This record gives sequence, structure tokens and C-alpha cells, in this order.
Amino acid sequence: MMQFSELINKDRQERKKHGFEGTFLEYLNILKENPSLCMLAHQRMYEIIMNKGVEVINTEENPRLRKIYGNDVLKKYDFLKNEFFGIDKTLMKIVRYFKTAAMKGEESRQVIYLVGPVGAGKSSLMEKLKEALEMGPSIYSIKGCPMREEPLHLVPKHLRGEFEELLGVKIEGDLCPICRYRLKNEYNGEFEKMPVETVDFSIRSRKGIGVVPPVDPNNQDTSVLIGSVDISKLDLYPEDDPRVMALNGAFNVGNRGIVEFIEVFKNEVEYLHTMITATQEKNIPSPGKGSMIYFDGIILAHSNEAEWNKFKSDHTNEAILDRIVKIEVPYCLELNEEIKIYDKILKQSKFNAHIAPHTIEIASMFAILTRLAPSNKVDPITKLKIYNGEDIVEKGATKKVDISEIKEEASREGMTGISTRFIMKVLDTAMADSEHNCMNPISVLETLIKAVKELSIRDEDKKKYLNFLMDSIKKEYHKILEKEVTKAFIHGYKEQAEDLFNNYLDHAEAYVNKTKIKDSSTGEELEPDEKFLRSIEEQLGITQTSARGFRQDVTAYMFYLMRKGSKIDYSCYEPLKEAIEKKLMTSVKELSRVITRTKVRDKDQNEKYDMMVEEMKKNGYCDHCCNVILKYAANNLWKD
Repeated sequence: MMQFSELINKDRQERKKHGFEGTFLEYLNILKENPSLCMLAHQRMYEIIMNKGVEVINTEENPRLRKIYGNDVLKKYDFLKNEFFGIDKTLMKIVRYFKTAAMKGEESRQVIYLVGPVGAGKSSLMEKLKEALEMGPSIYSIKGCPMREEPLHLVPKHLRGEFEELLGVKIEGDLCPICRYRLKNEYNGEFEKMPVETVDFSIRSRKGIGVVPPVDPNNQDTSVLIGSVDISKLDLYPEDDPRVMALNGAFNVGNRGIVEFIEVFKNEVEYLHTMITATQEKNIPSPGKGSMIYFDGIILAHSNEAEWNKFKSDHTNEAILDRIVKIEVPYCLELNEEIKIYDKILKQSKFNAHIAPHTIEIASMFAILTRLAPSNKVDPITKLKIYNGEDIVEKGATKKVDISEIKEEASREGMTGISTRFIMKVLDTAMADSEHNCMNPISVLETLIKAVKELSIRDEDKKKYLNFLMDSIKKEYHKILEKEVTKAFIHGYKEQAEDLFNNYLDHAEAYVNKTKIKDSSTGEELEPDEKFLRSIEEQLGITQTSARGFRQDVTAYMFYLMRKGSKIDYSCYEPLKEAIEKKLMTSVKELSRVITRTKVRDKDQNEKYDMMVEEMKKNGYCDHCCNVILKYAANNLWKD
């Protein structure tokens, strides 16, 4: 009880400490000390995002990112990076919009509009930006103002120049009709006595955050946007009297904060003119016959691409299109980042099942393959690996691939395909169908196939998706699984791989430099072991005539890494890494196939099998999925 009481009291004291309630004159003294308190909406949002921190990544120092992004500068914002994955360029565009708008450029008078496929993260981005305001500092407002407006609006026009000079700020905007009435009738024009208070932002309480859902075209009423006239008071006051106004529309509520338009183009064009007036002229109509009302806020809009294409095809909408900053939010196309999306969602849920290694990876591979456009240069799986920053080994060498050329083949890539929600539903189903509280790649593949067969999509797309699952992904999983089983069979897999790597380097370097190798035990000088070198190189199909060139490439690359001070291990050069792993797999292939297939094992085989199972469990498998995986391996790998 004491802990709860302390927590509550501490929070209450903090709020009192940072809260303020006083006169406009007192506010001016506070503002003189800290002029940034009166910043406009776009600048406030930009400051909130940047104050959390930003990491500027030099892609030249990260080989994987350099393969994906070239020499582009990559920024990761701390406020967003643990929520959104694989769309860094999109996030950079959004933050760039707020930066230019904060400088009061043209974009401060434009609507930011997000467009993309379902489940790409548009709504989540909107929610995060609204959350930013809720988490941000309180703002100073005229007490009792329905639009929570900036107190500096109280300063008369003829005094603003002198006030701006004294405060070091620019005063923008005018009083709303209700505050103007109060100033004249309740405070006799003595604006310095008007009360000022600090207020917070709140989504639930509609404080500084307004939301506009699609409105029925047959019953569109702008009162949703700008408030209404209280009919019950028309008998007491004239129609243009501020006392009849109920300023509770989305723009009134979202002043100094955010107004979100959901599925914006489902509304009639006439209805959207209020939005354009608000952003371009920073004014909105008052309900009834009152004057225009100043508005300072971020207008966020979003919809799917079909609605955007329909809207922009009508040339009569040019005025609106000219006032929109369009930012595409595509699906993630990086395998590593897609995996992070599901990891994040699973951690946020009550998902407590065991997940076997590579389960989420297999589901993510399918999601990305459906989003990739066909290429004339590479097959889908190769393209997936290139987009993930992986090296492609071909004939003993790392294939040089220009990712920009591949991307140029399909400019709209990532705007179609299977959504994140579909994959999550498949994972949920696979888990619900499991009787052992365990999910593995095989069960997920089977569930994906069933789910795709039930999809209401074109037959052509369905056939393509099933081919990905039953051919491309299954083959790729077989490669992964063979490596997993090999690792389990070979005690100290990494150590053995390092030994092969170091031996190969010693012999290859001696061969290239035409020197001898000194035996560490006897001190005897020996010729490079040509037979050993070939046993590694043959794993990649390198011919005898090409062997010398491969050895020269390997030694040259190692010297390059040494000069850079980079770490040297068996995985640092992709072709040699692949050759060593294949060599290890070949060495245990017969033994592993016999043991996994044999139903009745002798004592020696039983010991080896039990050791393999224990090793797989150390690598993340449970008893159930280990049993399933090994049975699958026995029936599907190493076929004669």
C-alpha cells in the first residue's frame, strides 16, 4: 500500500511542480525566460521526435547496410525505431516533413498524407505521432478557451511588434470568437489579466487531438469539423453571437495538435475544402455566421492506394492535390526487419508457446516473396537475399549485384502482397492447432498452404503463392535444416569450422606466395597440401584451373581485412564460409542419414542420436519440435 501511495503522491507533486495557473502577465515573464514555449504545432512535433535521440548510420562502415542502401545516409529515430522495421526511408521522409514545416516553409501549410497497402503500418504511425503529443510537455493556453489557444493571441495587433522584440518570438494568429467576447465583456479589454494555464494532450479526452472518420456522403455535416450552433440559445442571442457557438469540431479540438483524417478520400470533395482552408490559410470557418477562426495544427490523412488513384485521376481535384505531401508506406522488404515485426507483436501478446528456430523466418520469407516484383536478373529467393544484404555466392565468388538496378525494374515494389496481419493470423492458427504448445517451421508451412488456398485472390496469384511455399521456401528450409542437423552432429561445430578455415588460409597463402608450411609439432617444412585445398574448393564447384584465382582472392581479401583491423573468422568471406559448411555437411551426411532414418539403433548409434538431440535442444529446440524436425529430416533430406 505504501508503494502505491508513494507513487501516486510523487506523480501528483510532479504535476503540481510543472503545472501553471496565473495571469497573462505572469505568462509573459515565463515566456521571456524560455521563448520556445510558444512554438507552433509542427515544430513541437519535430522537437518531441528529435529530443528522444537520433542515430545517424554511416553505411560505409556497415557492409550489410551498404549493400542495401549504397552510400545513402540512414537515420534511425529512437522514438520510432523499436516500433517500425524495414521502412527507415519512409520514417526519414516523415521526419523531414516535420523539419521543413517547423521552419515555416511551404510544407507547414500542407497536409501530410500516408498511402500504402493494408497492414503496412499507416494507422500505427498515426497512433505513434498522437502518442508523441501525449508524452510531450504541457502547453500554455488561455484558460477556458475551447481551442486551447496560444495566450499571445491576446496581444493587440498594434502592440505586437514591440512584444515580439521584447520576447524574441513571432506572434502568429488571432483570438477565437469566444475568447474575444470574454476579453471584452468579462475583463474590459485588460488582456494582461486574462487567466492562463498549462494543459496536456489526450486522445481519449479529445484534447489537442481530433479524429475525422469517413462521413456518409448523403449526410455530410461540417459541424464534425468546425463545431455547431447551439439552437437552444438562438432565442436568447443573435446567430453571430459567440455565446451560441459550440466549438467542438475536429479542427477546434485538434488546434495546436493533430487532426487525423481516416480514409480521407471516402469523403466528398466539398467536405475536404475545409481541410485545405485550414492548412493553406490557417483558418477555419466558424459555425453560423461568425468570422474565420485561426487554426494551428498538423493535418494527418491516410487511405489505401486505390482511393488515392481514383481521387487523383479527377483533374478537378488539382487544388487539393497541390496541397498534399504524399508519403508512401510500403511493406517491409528486408527479411531481418520483417522477423523483428513479428517478434515485437508476439512479445506484446500473451503468446507463451515455444517457437522453434527458423519458424518466424520461414513465415517472413513467404511474406516478402509475395511483395517482390519478378526480376529478369535474379530468381525470387536470390532477390530476397540481396534485399536482405546477404552475399550471393556463385561459382566460388561473391556475385556482384547492383541492387539499384534491380529496384529500378519495379518502382512500386512493396505496395502489394501479403500483409503482416495475414502472417500473424497464420501464426495464431498454427499455435492454436498445436497439441504440444510448440510451433515449428513445418507446422507453419502447412498452415500457410491451407490459409493461401482459402484466400479470395486471383487464381494466378494463388498459384504463385503456393509455388513459393511448396517449392522455393521448402527448398530453402531444407538447406537451413541440413545445416542445423550438421551442427548438432558435429560437437564443437564452430571450432571445427575455424580449424578448417585457418588450415585453408595457411595452405592457400603458402601456395600463392610459393612458400612452405612449418609443421607446429615437428618443425618440418612442408609443401602446401593441394589435396586438402581442393577438398574445400570442390564444395563450390571450383575447377582445377580456377583454383589458383580463388586462393589469390581469399588471401588478398584477408590482407585487406587485416589492414582495416576487422575481425577475421571463418564467416568473414562468404564463398569460403559456404565451402567450409558444405565440407562439414558432407563429412557427416552418411552418418546423419543412417541415424535419423534408423528405427532400431545399436548402442553406438543411440549415443550419437542422443548427443545430437541434446545439441539441438541447446540450439533452441524443445523435445517435441526436435522429434518433429528430425523425423522430417529423415524423410525429406538426403534423398537418393
